[in-house]
Amino acid sequence: MNPSHEVTNQSTPYSGVNLFRVNRPLRDALRVYMPDMDTSRLDELGAEAGAAATQAHARRANAHPPVLHTHDRHGRRIDEVEFHPSSHALLGTALRHGVHGTPWSRGPGGHVERAAAFMLLTEAEPSVLCPVSMSYAVTPALRANPALHAAWGPKLANAVYDERFLPYDQKTAVTMGMGMTEKQGGSDVRANTTRAKPDGADAWGRRYRVTGHKWFLSAPMCDAFLVLAQTATGLSCLFMPRFLPDGSLNAIAVQRLKHKLGNHANASAEVEFDHASAWLVGGEGHGIPQILAMGALTRLDCALGTAGLMRQALSLALHHTTQRHAFGRPLIAQPLMQNVLADLALESEAATALALRLAVAVDRTDHGPEEHEAVMRRLLTPVAKFWICKRGSHFAQEAMECLGGNGYVEDGGEGVMARIYREMPLNSIWEGAGNIMAIDLLRALRGADLLPALERELAPARGAHPAFERAAALVLDTVDQGVHEAQARILARDLALVLQGALLHGQAPTLVFEAFCASRLAATPDVFGLLPAGIDLEALIERALPVDTRKEQP
Repeated sequence: MNPSHEVTNQSTPYSGVNLFRVNRPLRDALRVYMPDMDTSRLDELGAEAGAAATQAHARRANAHPPVLHTHDRHGRRIDEVEFHPSSHALLGTALRHGVHGTPWSRGPGGHVERAAAFMLLTEAEPSVLCPVSMSYAVTPALRANPALHAAWGPKLANAVYDERFLPYDQKTAVTMGMGMTEKQGGSDVRANTTRAKPDGADAWGRRYRVTGHKWFLSAPMCDAFLVLAQTATGLSCLFMPRFLPDGSLNAIAVQRLKHKLGNHANASAEVEFDHASAWLVGGEGHGIPQILAMGALTRLDCALGTAGLMRQALSLALHHTTQRHAFGRPLIAQPLMQNVLADLALESEAATALALRLAVAVDRTDHGPEEHEAVMRRLLTPVAKFWICKRGSHFAQEAMECLGGNGYVEDGGEGVMARIYREMPLNSIWEGAGNIMAIDLLRALRGADLLPALERELAPARGAHPAFERAAALVLDTVDQGVHEAQARILARDLALVLQGALLHGQAPTLVFEAFCASRLAATPDVFGLLPAGIDLEALIERALPVDTRKEQP
């Protein structure tokens, strides 16, 4: 080989890592909420998600995106989307670890464990988790139609993935999606024009014929969808399977697949319904409450997913800067780089804490009448979705910069950091963009029970740091007085920051809490790498390093 082609001073691939074992912030948070939790399943998943084989599947699933086949070779309409085998392998991993519908049948703690698993799987590859997230969100909605829930519920919780395009009763497990967005409406689903006309009734309840379109129908190879359509009494939620009970294909025509910035392993489609059969879920005209309940759960996954992507981007940056040398020493030893890395570590831990706290609220409200948790769930959903997802793109850009030009290179899917950067904006847009979250926050503020619940949530950290005390007092006063819609984003940010500070006070070392207060609450969080003097940068970095330092067995 020509000596000029000798490769030196390049970092090794980041693989063969147990993503759960090296994530101290996640493990510490879980110990707070579930000190007796058996983490063996998460440990197993962490090893699988960080394995080289899983990374290879992620690369191939993105490098070979889904392909639409509208007709077979004989001219028959089939509307089938073909996925690369690696996509199926990744989906199989997700279902095998129960990250779809299984938490609804588990006992207390099931949603919390599932949230941690979702973050770990996101580090491996987020695009294939779209049908997983939707299956999780629509599962409880099916309870509004007992017949459908009895028929489909067990297969929605089955952990044996079945990729075959067959009627549901011939498969081991099924996945479900949602169809809400139309060309003319976007987030304004009240502008939907898709119509549903009564078509009798059968064993699954009241049947309708649906005619119209959906501008975005993600994961069109799901076995069924919950769609919104206009009925005589207003928007209604309808269950629309790909195959009808007699085994024939439903009238769902996939027009084309979206060519998206990222999320390449997932198919997002435009579809037309031509008198497609669907069954009523819930009361006719009550589609908005149904979709809001489902959207709240997919918004949880947007926050969890972004937190997972942050952790992976941080790990890649730390791994690279540990091995890469410049100006006579490793990049990680350079003072300015230390500031950036420590700041990214703070952001990642705070995002993990806030996203997991929302999952705890979901878990506790699913297993009993938890008044405080119900209020916090209502508050945390828009706040966590807004702030964590907004920070994601900035976070990915700064982490990419730690790798320099190497981070910007795609290289046939090998460039994981570039893939993360393209993926980050999606969670902020999907399931309600920033303005929708801010409006949802204003709705949450209308409840008289919110201020006492927020005071209770922040109480353990009151007085622990001057900056936290000032920020908490200001936020509580703003919530009490109310804000104009134009300032709702400011309140969403401020609420997220004080909640993150309170959570870090309870579950992270003191140095993490104090650094967060000094950099986020005493100053404006804009550019990463602005941590003030006096903060132990090396200690923050050491806590975040993707190295398993545990002495005990999982």
